[in-house]
Amino acid sequence: MAKKTKTTTRRTAKKKTKTLTPRLRDIPEAEMTPKQRQVLAEIQASRGRATLGGPFGVMLHAPDYGDLAQKLGAFCRYKTAVPPRLSEFTILVIGRMWRSQYEFWVHAPIAEKAGVSKQTIADLRAGRRPKKLARDERAIYDFIEELHKTRRVSDKTYARVHALFGDSGMVEFTGILGYYTLVAMSLNVFNVPLPAGEALPFREK
Repeated sequence: MAKKTKTTTRRTAKKKTKTLTPRLRDIPEAEMTPKQRQVLAEIQASRGRATLGGPFGVMLHAPDYGDLAQKLGAFCRYKTAVPPRLSEFTILVIGRMWRSQYEFWVHAPIAEKAGVSKQTIADLRAGRRPKKLARDERAIYDFIEELHKTRRVSDKTYARVHALFGDSGMVEFTGILGYYTLVAMSLNVFNVPLPAGEALPFREK
């Protein structure tokens, strides 16, 4: 019996320390094509120089696509009518639903700075429905949860979020959902790792 316990312990420890093996290599700037350099310059102009990893490292492998995707991302991140607190909360909910390690890791501190509570972030990280949500956050959480479960949104659920953003804001809010789902899928498909030494927000299976 003692031997079985040791084996189980080893397996559990292995799960906890599992790392992601990337499927795409980082492209050194010296090897980039003119189009890749152009896209990188635009990304760094809008988001800062420390942005070569994460989803942008993926986008650079297909720079024509990446150029369009990063421009949509810049709009969704910085220019919508959705306030930063609610935008970042939305991104964390999407990141948790997709179990996107990098997305959640990047946006958790940004969300906290924007006003999302530490407890809410901890609940999302643990896979729990946050208990103490503001009314607007609850409306958004219910919207996203219903959309992912049923692939539809009821009139009642829609009306709660529409009351926050109006018609054009609802279009932009839906765009945030779509863009950060795209990002989560890209990060997950290509096993984009966190920087060395950083702990994964979620356990990898």
